[in-house]
Amino acid sequence: MIRSILTAIALLASASTLSADTLKMAVTTSFHNSGLSDILLPEIAKDTGLDVQLIVVGTGQAIRLGEAGDVDAILVHSRKAEDAFLAGGFGTHRREIMYNDFVLIGPSDDPAQIARAETAAAALTAIASAKAPFASRGDDSGTHKKELALWGAANILEERRAPGWYNEAGAGMGATLNTAAGLNAYVLADRASWLNFGNKQSLTLLFSGDPVLFNQYAFLPVSPTKHPHVKHGLALKLEGWLTSPRAAELINNYTINGETLFTFNAE
Repeated sequence: MIRSILTAIALLASASTLSADTLKMAVTTSFHNSGLSDILLPEIAKDTGLDVQLIVVGTGQAIRLGEAGDVDAILVHSRKAEDAFLAGGFGTHRREIMYNDFVLIGPSDDPAQIARAETAAAALTAIASAKAPFASRGDDSGTHKKELALWGAANILEERRAPGWYNEAGAGMGATLNTAAGLNAYVLADRASWLNFGNKQSLTLLFSGDPVLFNQYAFLPVSPTKHPHVKHGLALKLEGWLTSPRAAELINNYTINGETLFTFNAE
């Protein structure tokens, strides 16, 4: 009887420890589709004992999960939305982790001739003028927010983006790239997701390099003041690892076909 009680206590303690070391983090589909999470998570578990459970959504949904206290931290890539999250008191701080860039993908025959463009705005203007098929995330993600900002900078307002050529997938990065492949359409993607995408068909990278296409990823712990139940201590422990030399090594050395997907820039 005593042995059974002791066993039950030990099991409860073990379950409590396991629960205490489990962290929920909302991350973008672009980060997950890159394949980097498959590299980082086992190393995080090995080095810290943290079981990081990812909720893979667009940046907009990740922000909402953080606001509701449904996750302990978020890893996203939309500075304006991140600043609003902090201003609302939903996060304690913002820590930059890594960056890559957005790229414009399209049919290899490039009917809008965007490969000749000197700026992203000029490339999008050419697509709109040609009414060439374009696949949009349409999901309030960081990539979608960036795309809308780029259309705005090109003065291609919503009424000019007609359904005849502008197609909203309402889906993550991988699904939207599949839509673009099926439609033989142009699409804005982050470089990492594009490099890891296996269904390229006739699509190719046509435009990149404009500084406005810079794509910064940041880690934001959810505020324990707003949501006392969140595991803020574990979020800080994860942040410590994500900004460590070990994380820098893994992030900078992650390549596909010899191409680097992310550059570590945590300070």
